[in-house]
Amino acid sequence: MSAYAVEVEGLTRRFGAFIAVNDVHFQVKQGEIFGYLGANGAGKSTTIKMLCGLLTPSEGRATVAGRDIARDPRGIKRVIGYMSQKFSLYMDLSPRENLEFFAGAQGLRGRARKIAVEAALNRADLRDRSGQRAGDLPGGLRQRLALASARLHAPSVLFLDEPTAGVAPDARREFWREIRAVAAQGTTVFVTTHHLDEAEYCARVGLMVDGRLKALDTPAGLKATHAPGRFLTIEGAPKAAMRAAPGLMAVEPFGLRLRARFEAAAPLADPARCAAWLADQGIAARVERAEATLEDVFLALVGVEVL
Repeated sequence: MSAYAVEVEGLTRRFGAFIAVNDVHFQVKQGEIFGYLGANGAGKSTTIKMLCGLLTPSEGRATVAGRDIARDPRGIKRVIGYMSQKFSLYMDLSPRENLEFFAGAQGLRGRARKIAVEAALNRADLRDRSGQRAGDLPGGLRQRLALASARLHAPSVLFLDEPTAGVAPDARREFWREIRAVAAQGTTVFVTTHHLDEAEYCARVGLMVDGRLKALDTPAGLKATHAPGRFLTIEGAPKAAMRAAPGLMAVEPFGLRLRARFEAAAPLADPARCAAWLADQGIAARVERAEATLEDVFLALVGVEVL
């Protein structure tokens, strides 16, 4: 048995002259939470649709759970769960009715279907709302219902396409706790998102830019490679003043503050020295140390000018 749940080699998808996914290569380990990041239009959803057997690749090949996506799309659908970014269940049906319908569509019958539906209601914490219209549920609960539906047949690989789009922050955090619990049980989770903070929950992250996979590593590895140096947050100083700071690599607005990246050995990478340097210019500023984020990685990879 392969150590990889997903293997992709040269995957490409064209729509006329437009190349949505361009020569992508990666592997996803069994039981891994794999994050696939990028801005809207970067090629994330097109990739996931090919891997789910919903789109035929223009070039390249890929296997999911050992099945070739081009040769065996029906076999792919039997071993995966898929949750789209838009709520895809029936709004006029109750959670129980939705789950019973999709359990039947996934081939579950009789006692097996009943057990699967009851377990799904418990996992999604929807037993008390099992008779309510799905359309009347809050967004976070609808997403948990959709996730429960995608897991009914115990898939070996679970594809989640922008699962927290439009969901409130508290509901997003709860949803990710459930995703981690799913992976802890051995299911491989492939999740696309444009929320860079969510990628911190993933074992590894692939970052898509304009259809190309620009980087792939652990969150810590991406930050070490693409956002080196030391970070500070600065409150009370204008951006123009910081541009003259020795050893500065980048500076950008960060809410009402500035976020500055210095060379690791730069004296001003120390908060106290940076504050003193600003004080010498007549600027009273509050300076604190900060950590690199995946947003810093993204800005570096897309080549955004931040000085």
